Amino acid sequence: MAGDLSSPKYSSPPAKSPAVLYGGGITPFVILSSVVAASGGILFGFDLGISGGVTATGSFLNKFFPDVYFKMKRDHIHVRNYCKFNSQALTAFTSSLYIAGLFSSLFASRITEKYGRRPSMVIGGALFLAGSAMGGAAMNVYMLILARILLGFGVGFTNQSIPLYLSEMAPPRHRGAISGGFDSCISFGILIANLINYATQKIKAGWGWRVSLSSAAIPATFLLVGSIFLPETPSSIIQRGGDLHHARILLQKIRGSSVDVSEEFEDLITATTEASKAVSAKHPFFLLFQRNYRPHIVMAIALPLFLQVTGINAVNFYAPVMFRTIGQKESAALMSAVITRVINLLCTLTATLVLADRVGRRVLFITGGVAMVGAHVTLGAVLMSEMPDHGTMSKENAYVVVALVCVFVAAFGWSWGPMAWLVTSEIFPLEIRSAGQSIQVSVNFLMAFAVAQSLLAVLCGLKAGLFLLFAGGVMVMTVFAYWFVPETKGVPMEQMGRVWIDHWYWKKFVTTNKVEDMIKEPINSHSSS
Repeated sequence: MAGDLSSPKYSSPPAKSPAVLYGGGITPFVILSSVVAASGGILFGFDLGISGGVTATGSFLNKFFPDVYFKMKRDHIHVRNYCKFNSQALTAFTSSLYIAGLFSSLFASRITEKYGRRPSMVIGGALFLAGSAMGGAAMNVYMLILARILLGFGVGFTNQSIPLYLSEMAPPRHRGAISGGFDSCISFGILIANLINYATQKIKAGWGWRVSLSSAAIPATFLLVGSIFLPETPSSIIQRGGDLHHARILLQKIRGSSVDVSEEFEDLITATTEASKAVSAKHPFFLLFQRNYRPHIVMAIALPLFLQVTGINAVNFYAPVMFRTIGQKESAALMSAVITRVINLLCTLTATLVLADRVGRRVLFITGGVAMVGAHVTLGAVLMSEMPDHGTMSKENAYVVVALVCVFVAAFGWSWGPMAWLVTSEIFPLEIRSAGQSIQVSVNFLMAFAVAQSLLAVLCGLKAGLFLLFAGGVMVMTVFAYWFVPETKGVPMEQMGRVWIDHWYWKKFVTTNKVEDMIKEPINSHSSS
């Protein structure tokens, strides 16, 4: 790393065949640790589902947002269907979490790097637990939004640390299945939240929303208690100057007692040594903007940005609201949201457990993008022709809308949902890994905030044209995935620098102290761009 600091060198060791590089499979120790860590995704998903459900619940709206409740109940005042839920106070309730998450994820980066992945998970669980308690006890909008801010702080910590933890614990050949558990837990959290919303809205006394908001304490407690007993990752132990003997024993335990971990451990030492030199010369956030890390910063910004452009958070936040807009009753709207989440969860599990490590990430990005474009275009066309400004559409057409939303969430579930989180958790070299992940999470939260804050107003103005706007965005991101996202299937994280060296475009930006070794033995065909 000495010499030209403007072009830092990669810490990747010489290229080897990814399929046989390291030994080890999915051990019970890895499964248990990963289940506890990935459960942090339930917190994020739970909040997405709960907030979307309670904002379509009459008793909640009547207490905190009476103007929205008045417009929803009184059709004769000539408020257009697409504008009934357009309220800046209501959107502030939803979006305040994401601004809090944005700032806390940047702070969490330093905690994760200096003290390890596990402390960030503990802090995130504790903050989320406090937010859920305050939300359930809220007496006014101010308490409600303060609760959302605490939840946002918690989610910022967990979203920054958990994907890193899972990627570092996973053996390379199964990283898609294990790291993808985070997004699977997000989908599972949304599903559970929708089921709780469906059950609590039947409470006649009108306090069911309190149960919905406070029930987030259950997954928060599980993560808080579980993460206290989690082991730190070997990479983090070595990076922070910990006991190398302990790190090696832990790596052996993770990979299996019969596995030779010598090569992987040596590569971790090498990567950590080079990372320390890089960080001693430049702060990780400054390193990110050096030319050699251009591909990494582009992916850290582009993938979460495109993730929000799909329109998924429009569905996550406001699926029950949207189904109410097309004329469904409260129970039917919440049940429709449950159905879409079941489909999304099944597709996410299939993508992460079966497809990601077999067909690769790029195939899923591209096929899912094509399917989402078709769903958005068709949905926009149906709403334009069948959804009046006043009154409701026919029951048959309402079922068509629900079916198209199911197609969309299915396509998202097997593609951009899990793959965007997976790729951004595995592409960063150790010297910028924590900082890069915090950028990814911050961009995700920033875009989620923009969507949450503007969606209802845009829906009011563009009406069904909103879905055609999403379709255009998905077309752009699908083209981007085809040309610029490299295949990372089966490539060890310590060897990940090779995917950029072998890429037709990104190779012009990166340099390495072992370029000649890498070129002699190029990446296998399933990892090419």
